[in-house]
Amino acid sequence: MVEFKLTIADPKTGKCYQRTVGDLKSKDLIGLKIGEMLKGEAVDLPGYEFEITGGSDYCGFPMRKGISGARKRILVVKSVGFKGGREGEKRRKTVCGEKIHDKISQINLKILKEGKTKLTAEAKEGEAPKEEKKESAPANEEKKAEEAPKKEEKPKEELKVEEKKEKTAAAKEEKPEEKKE
Repeated sequence: MVEFKLTIADPKTGKCYQRTVGDLKSKDLIGLKIGEMLKGEAVDLPGYEFEITGGSDYCGFPMRKGISGARKRILVVKSVGFKGGREGEKRRKTVCGEKIHDKISQINLKILKEGKTKLTAEAKEGEAPKEEKKESAPANEEKKAEEAPKKEEKPKEELKVEEKKEKTAAAKEEKPEEKKE
């Protein structure tokens, strides 16, 4: 049983949508390569057209264009699979090949053509939609604002000014004694 997690990027809005493709539909994806076009009907999204941009296997190794086979250790300069460090730094990293196979767990797609139905973020069971969470955040800020005036502590700036005055006064007292000797 092969199941793929699809991460669908919408370049117009900058948002990503998550989908899961079951065993029957996943057979259509096996054998495709990075950069190839994919019809939306293959993943239950009629009217859409996607481009495969990457993915990762079951261990988290990223797929890389131009690599054949399942996994390879290659010498990489700053790009897919290595963020890079110093200028000109190279590292040997493990990456997956560009072809989708049964060991791949996630596939990244980019929308080229939109269909009639809109993509929406699927909420998990027992989880509130993100919009509701945003509404509750200002209420917490209001509570904090109400509590703040009740405390009668000096602001940090005033404390710092007082500490500086005390230090300068102490320094002035020490200096005249040193000059007398």
